[in-house]
Amino acid sequence: MPLRLLLALWLALYGAAVAAHGIAVIVNPDSGIDSISREEVSHLFLGRIKHLQPGMPALVIDTLPLRQAFYQALVRRGIPEIDAYWARLRFSGRTQPPLQIEDAAVVIERVARDRNAIGYINAAVVDPRVRTVLRLED
Repeated sequence: MPLRLLLALWLALYGAAVAAHGIAVIVNPDSGIDSISREEVSHLFLGRIKHLQPGMPALVIDTLPLRQAFYQALVRRGIPEIDAYWARLRFSGRTQPPLQIEDAAVVIERVARDRNAIGYINAAVVDPRVRTVLRLED
């Protein structure tokens, strides 16, 4: 089976799993945050809010395989619009885009280690090392 076909099949199956379970926005359980509004998540991931907790800069993490689904569910924008938005902000020097990580397991690890981290993963793979504070559905 050609590599392209395997990749397309994997993406289709992964997309179906995300659609079935949704996207979980996660934080460290020691962050003191039990829930967060959709608007606050939007502000964090678009660089409008820079702190998860007062006085502590947030580590905002994009999960690359879910990036399209996340921004579509959160702000109804596609990746070209999000990338253009961040290009303008980076050019102005006002802020930096979220850290981009390829693997949900690495996102979970990073959030579990850092009290100021926030990221998102497929809700089906949430584990006890992190806390779900918001769930997004398509």
